[in-house]
Amino acid sequence: MGEVMNVAKIFGEDVFNDTVMQERLPKKVYRDLKKMIQEGKELDLATADVIAHEMKEWAIEKGATHYTHWFQPLTGVTAEKHDSFISAPMENGKVLMSFSGKELIKGEPDASSFPSGGLRATFEARGYTAWDCTSPAFVRHDAAGATLCIPTAFCSYTGEALDQKTPLLRSMQAINEQSLRLIRLFGNTTAKKVTPSVGPEQEYFLVDAEKFMQRKDLIYTGRTLFGAMPPKGQELDDHYFGTIRQRIAGFMKDVNEELWKVGVSAKTQHNEVAPAQHELAPIYAECNVAVDHNHLVMQTLKRIASQHGMKCLLHEKPFAGVNGSGKHNNWSLTTDEGRNLLEPGKAPHENIQFLLVLTCVLKAVDEHADLLRESAADPGNDHRLGANEAPPAIISVFLGEQLEDVIQQLIRTGEATHSLKGGALETGVDTLPDVKKDATDRNRTSPFAFTGNKFEFRMVGSRDSIAAPNVVLNTIVAEAFAEACDVLEQAKGEDFHKAVHDLIKKYATEHHRIVFNGDGYADAWVAEAERRGLPNIKSMVEAISALTTDKAIRLFERFHVFTEAELLSRAEIKYENYAKIINIEAKTMIDMASKQIIPAIMKYTKTLADTVVAVKEAGADASVQSEALADVTALLKEASGALKALEKITQEAGTMEEGKEQAEFFKFRVFPAMDALREPVDKLEMIVDKEAWPMPSYGDLIFEV
Repeated sequence: MGEVMNVAKIFGEDVFNDTVMQERLPKKVYRDLKKMIQEGKELDLATADVIAHEMKEWAIEKGATHYTHWFQPLTGVTAEKHDSFISAPMENGKVLMSFSGKELIKGEPDASSFPSGGLRATFEARGYTAWDCTSPAFVRHDAAGATLCIPTAFCSYTGEALDQKTPLLRSMQAINEQSLRLIRLFGNTTAKKVTPSVGPEQEYFLVDAEKFMQRKDLIYTGRTLFGAMPPKGQELDDHYFGTIRQRIAGFMKDVNEELWKVGVSAKTQHNEVAPAQHELAPIYAECNVAVDHNHLVMQTLKRIASQHGMKCLLHEKPFAGVNGSGKHNNWSLTTDEGRNLLEPGKAPHENIQFLLVLTCVLKAVDEHADLLRESAADPGNDHRLGANEAPPAIISVFLGEQLEDVIQQLIRTGEATHSLKGGALETGVDTLPDVKKDATDRNRTSPFAFTGNKFEFRMVGSRDSIAAPNVVLNTIVAEAFAEACDVLEQAKGEDFHKAVHDLIKKYATEHHRIVFNGDGYADAWVAEAERRGLPNIKSMVEAISALTTDKAIRLFERFHVFTEAELLSRAEIKYENYAKIINIEAKTMIDMASKQIIPAIMKYTKTLADTVVAVKEAGADASVQSEALADVTALLKEASGALKALEKITQEAGTMEEGKEQAEFFKFRVFPAMDALREPVDKLEMIVDKEAWPMPSYGDLIFEV
């Protein structure tokens, strides 16, 4: 047996966390930094110099030779530029290891080489990274050695946000200010801060690295562009929560260890529904820390998979016909005193503050459903939403029986007099204990579900940063709180009590249309949602325009989360990104079909034709062989025609100017042409000799890992 791992001992050992800072920083410097973190004050350079020196010394003790400002540009992944700690050589030929407060606080990466949506021209290159001291620095160990990673925001020379972190921090500031206004009205005078807490569940696939390298589509696009379903998929539900295979268990063990060392509280791991699919879930963290941690999770999954001879697929739909992968974003609001504003308590009908918070959330989601949908829009999510445990594209809120009953009481009479109780679940077995039952069931088909003391936004794609959905959630709820406070701050004494009840009833009545507790997959719900006037935004291309409506611009500018220019730039980036991704997929299909698949089938037809001739010459019946040859030839002709059509339409798309029109062309013209090529090729895979097929099949990929 190897050495027993002590999780408590290794957890956070590579993080410059509060414990390390308290031990290493002078007391005054520590107090000043804590005050800055808690109150949002600016850090003076002298204090920063002391922090930087201690951070460098600590990192060097961990083996670090370089540091990097670790930021999140609008590419969907993190970015970093490494600088060593060495300074200019001394006369004796030695070097000093230095790291200044200025280097800690500010970096200057090139701002013109990242997506900016027109905010930065190529000749306008200067950008700045600024230390986010609310998210701890950490040392990452990998093939490059040890690197001190400093979480930062990324802005242009002219001040616009070029990243995911800056608007997230702005939105957290907005929800904090408006939440404090609200709880002050209910008598809380001691809380100093309200922070959104987030726990993102991460789904992913694992495939064998050797087989992965034989699939150009997986290499270039992250998903399979061709592939017929194997005889067995996920229909038996035997993979879900099944015994974790030893190869996967070894991988999960190493992932956990690496994440624990950098302070990510990886909590839950299990097999997901689809073969080769798994999930990892952490404990909640403050919103911006949770975003950083989720990027660490994705990077670690990929790195450790490679060390185990596997590849981790984070695409939302790497395999057609089985579950896609999402990232459930569990969101709540917590005071610095530990009070969760979304905790209903034992008697929700009596918890007036909770009911106001709840109905404000309903109002926010109903009024800005388009923005919430857009925040989860991704080319991969277009394949996933609407089935196989992914929510539909229609935004609705699941409240469950208990809260729905309370809301109905409020709508009918303006007063809620009781709450449904959970009771006990009788197992019927004497030796098993009766289980305390929740008052509410869960709904796997709801995109935005209340689950006890939090809302679970289930629509987010598995590859995406959770920054965007949390920016939207924080801001729309901040707006709802602000509007509620504007009304309630005018009421005093008994009038306040009446005003709160009137406002709760008003919000519950006006926004009840967003509440749906039924089957989100049912066709009847699509018709019902249309009757209610709820938007059904089916694709990323159709969702992007939500960013630039007058309503969205007013919302984000009011709370200083985005300027109009920043919103317009993000929309432009998303249109360009969609077009580029579909273009890469189309060109990959063309490459695979013309260089691998069609040549392999032509070779196979020659073998079949030779077999037909040989059988006939032997005087035997060659009808079966002839029929097979005819079937393959007919599908080959169909595939060849579809390939030519895809080549033509992709070339046409490439001549168009980048932007909305080109993105729509890729969605509604190029993408159907891709499907038209895939259909005959997948049929061919089912009838062509496996030895003749030029790449690993679905069965090879998802059952042999």
